[in-house]
Amino acid sequence: MRGNRKKDTQPELALRKALHAGGIRFRKHYLVSTRIGRISTDIAFPRLKIAVFIDGCFWHGCPTHSRKPRANPTYWWPKLARNEQRDVEQAHVLGEAGWTVLRFWEHTPIAVAVISIAAAVRENT
Repeated sequence: MRGNRKKDTQPELALRKALHAGGIRFRKHYLVSTRIGRISTDIAFPRLKIAVFIDGCFWHGCPTHSRKPRANPTYWWPKLARNEQRDVEQAHVLGEAGWTVLRFWEHTPIAVAVISIAAAVRENT
């Protein structure tokens, strides 16, 4: 599990590179203080209160690509379910705090994500 990165995953790096090339400036791994503690975003626009998350299919339960592990299901199934529940809870808490939450799957085309993020930035400026 050491090879599984929390930060700077390939989809994150590709999205950040595309945003930067498009002239969109952002903060990476920004910590938002909330009532449940600090939430680390993948990409953030703090002044505009926009939080972006890029979710891995396996870790966050993508309905298209995620498969339940057959090895050690008593460990993995609850762990993956907690990840999905935490995503829902964090989005709810950030929404209550006035943040716009954008979530993308790792397989989402970069161009689609960039267009969505740019639209949210334009809408909130």
